[in-house]
Amino acid sequence: MIRTVRTNSENVDFIQLVASLDILLADLDGRDHDFYDEFNRLDKIKHVVLAYDDDIAVSCGAIKEFDSETMEVKRMFTSESQRGKGIATLVLAELENWARELGYSKCVLETGKRLSDAVRLYQKNAYRQIPNYRQYIHVENSICFEKILKE
Repeated sequence: MIRTVRTNSENVDFIQLVASLDILLADLDGRDHDFYDEFNRLDKIKHVVLAYDDDIAVSCGAIKEFDSETMEVKRMFTSESQRGKGIATLVLAELENWARELGYSKCVLETGKRLSDAVRLYQKNAYRQIPNYRQYIHVENSICFEKILKE
């Protein structure tokens, strides 16, 4: 049975899953990986959700403040063997619930155009594409989304 746990970026399971994510992204992003990496530092992340299958961490995601009304979804990853089971949707929903509880009304995120599974995940969960924001404005591989959080 899958269960989610709220934690922070110091959690060892989160750090291990993010290491796997970074390996995947380094391969996909090639020379651009260093650019993206500078905006994904764990020390700025205070709100992390992990999904466990029994006692094994299989998926993660995080939120960090973007502005006074908005949280940015970061570091979404599901172990390859666990994909296609709806686990990432559970993690994303828990992140959205947490953002609501903290008083935020919107989530935004950036993902890579090459990450078609991620793009489909966000679209399936009612995220709509928006113009690229901040550091991603002129980044051709980036695609940005937002979701208004309903009560």
